[in-house]
Amino acid sequence: QVQLVESGGGSVQRGDSLTLSCVASGRTLRRYTTAWFRQAPGKDRVFVADISGDGERTSYVDSAKGRFTISRDNAKNAVFLQMNNLEPEDTAVYYCAADLRDGGIWPRDFDFWGQGTQVTVSS
Repeated sequence: QVQLVESGGGSVQRGDSLTLSCVASGRTLRRYTTAWFRQAPGKDRVFVADISGDGERTSYVDSAKGRFTISRDNAKNAVFLQMNNLEPEDTAVYYCAADLRDGGIWPRDFDFWGQGTQVTVSS
């Protein structure tokens, strides 16, 4: 079992930056592809970005490309999401997810989840 804990959310203004952290316990995270999803009020949980266990591959949803950067520090058993130039449309609960399989973009593709951290962007 992998336990995931997110942190770093908050309330910011349009154009600001935030860095989300996802720290794992229970297992070494380097074996897992780790992703960030987000869920806005009344909407489905959607893929934002992911990174392979070795950090060699990353992928992003189109709306995140050029603004968000996913990275990992396997020595710290952690994955990060640097978010720049935030927009009100980025307002959501952000979830960290991990799985031994690679390449998934749907919530059903990930077995382990954190509790989420709220990001609110005001205009």
